[in-house]
Amino acid sequence: MTEQDAPANTTDYLAWTKARGAGDLADKMGIEFTEFSLDRAVARMPVAGNTQPAMLLHGGAYVVMGESLGSMSANLHAGPGKIAVGIEINASHTGSATSGYVEAVCTPIHLGRTLTTHEIVVTDDRGRRCSTIRITNLIMDRPESAS
Repeated sequence: MTEQDAPANTTDYLAWTKARGAGDLADKMGIEFTEFSLDRAVARMPVAGNTQPAMLLHGGAYVVMGESLGSMSANLHAGPGKIAVGIEINASHTGSATSGYVEAVCTPIHLGRTLTTHEIVVTDDRGRRCSTIRITNLIMDRPESAS
């Protein structure tokens, strides 16, 4: 298994995400994957360090978390020799986290040969929904430079 290719063994999915990484931005924001499979991916992120001036979790932080989970999930589905890239994302913020952590749960809506769509629900420490994100990714052949 390379860092880029999805594992053949389902028990390796969480290890694959940690070996591959979610990118510098996700790392800077403290996003941590806690569960990962084709059917469900879960991550958490601290509110501290990711707030807007009003001391609420920044709306963009929800979106970064959603895109990180949705894109990693799409890349797992894409499999070896393929790459998934985001082509559309939207978010509806319905609550505000002010402390602690938020948790995001990503589930597939559609897993196709060329497109995937995932829904990501973000909740605060009390289980209140704060944001709902939907992302669509295009699956394409991995460019030689992305290996």
